[in-house]
Amino acid sequence: MSKYRAKVDSNQAEIVAAFRKLGFTVLHLHMVGKGCPDLAIGRNGVNTFVEVKDGTLAPSKRRLTPDEQKFFDTWPGPVVIVESVDDVLTLAEELQ
Repeated sequence: MSKYRAKVDSNQAEIVAAFRKLGFTVLHLHMVGKGCPDLAIGRNGVNTFVEVKDGTLAPSKRRLTPDEQKFFDTWPGPVVIVESVDDVLTLAEELQ
């Protein structure tokens, strides 16, 4: 068994809680690695990949890794970055 531990942004639990409070199902994917986004969220038959970044960090610390950028550039479906609960609320409105 690998000793690899995926890094989880400090705000991920708060963001997951906000999605769930708004009726989303949340699947944690941060352990997949290779650029896969941190979460898959779904509600009302719509699924979206979500990459969580800590909005309190400097912009240079919030950049996508090369593997994450490749995923964003090549995945044919919706993939978004969420940095705060406000971003969760905005995304929820957009997905209505």
